[in-house]
Amino acid sequence: MTAAHNVLSVERLKKYFPIRRGLLRRIVGHVKAVDDVSFTIARGETLSLVGESGCGKTTTSRCILRAMQPTEGVIRFRTDADRDVDVASLARSELRPLRRQMQMIFQDPYSSLNPRMTISDIIGEPLLVNRIGDLATRRQRIAELLDVVQLPRAYMNRFPHAFSGGQRQRIGIARALALNPALIVADEPVSALDVSVQAQIINLMLELQDRLGLSYLFVAHDLSVVKHVSHRVAVMYVGRIVEIAPTATLFAAPKHPYTEALLSAVPVPDPRQRAKRIVLEGEVADPSNTPAGCAFHPRCRYAVERCKVEVPVLAPTAEGALVACHRASELGLAGVGAVS
Repeated sequence: MTAAHNVLSVERLKKYFPIRRGLLRRIVGHVKAVDDVSFTIARGETLSLVGESGCGKTTTSRCILRAMQPTEGVIRFRTDADRDVDVASLARSELRPLRRQMQMIFQDPYSSLNPRMTISDIIGEPLLVNRIGDLATRRQRIAELLDVVQLPRAYMNRFPHAFSGGQRQRIGIARALALNPALIVADEPVSALDVSVQAQIINLMLELQDRLGLSYLFVAHDLSVVKHVSHRVAVMYVGRIVEIAPTATLFAAPKHPYTEALLSAVPVPDPRQRAKRIVLEGEVADPSNTPAGCAFHPRCRYAVERCKVEVPVLAPTAEGALVACHRASELGLAGVGAVS
């Protein structure tokens, strides 16, 4: 995919949080929440960002939307005027026009909706803030958005407490779509929902992507969901991406030992194909004091002496993946089968 087709290009993104101690609150170190992350998202593509809690997934997504100021790096977004803009370097006054094209679906459908506002006010707020249309025009747009997310227009004047979790997430999706964005960051959008409702919301998001040409950055930890929605998957460990691959390639033949361990926890419906669970020993590395060499080496059963002293870089493989592992070419790691 050429750069012209990318709606988002993230290059060497870093987000460090200072550690202050003492009476004078001097900086004595940094928590490297995101450390040298690079990836792209093409138009109409879903890239899933996966990893254990605390690996930097949500921080990465917040930096992309400039809810947080990155420490370093370039976040290049292609606008609807077909112009590349570095989101990381924009002044706050320049962000508002761009926010119309980059929206977010939040994890918790209960806390992300204001209980004192009606559904009409919640969905219409982006239109009001950006001064789009008069009252009648906004009401018509709100009604259309309710149709899009498959909720009755009669719900327009109700409050959030009257809805289930799945219905609330549909309202959140409608709010995200109000300004016709090109990119939507979905931060674990189904993790708080029942399994049956998860399937409904995921299918709705896929349908909207096909209809509207949306690009998704899908932040998740449930690899069963990731397998269903993604075109490509990026695996993070302690602030760094250790593998990026097409979904079918990653699930069938992972190249990084950490990816293999994550995939071993994915349930398989056929008892004859159950993989042996890989239980990682030790704790996740401290992002304020990462080990020398590969950060994963203290927990890796394939680690050699080189892994303890040399930091691996993302390098391409013959299968079209990128992997940061010194032994990627010689290891035959177990997957969970091809994606249907």
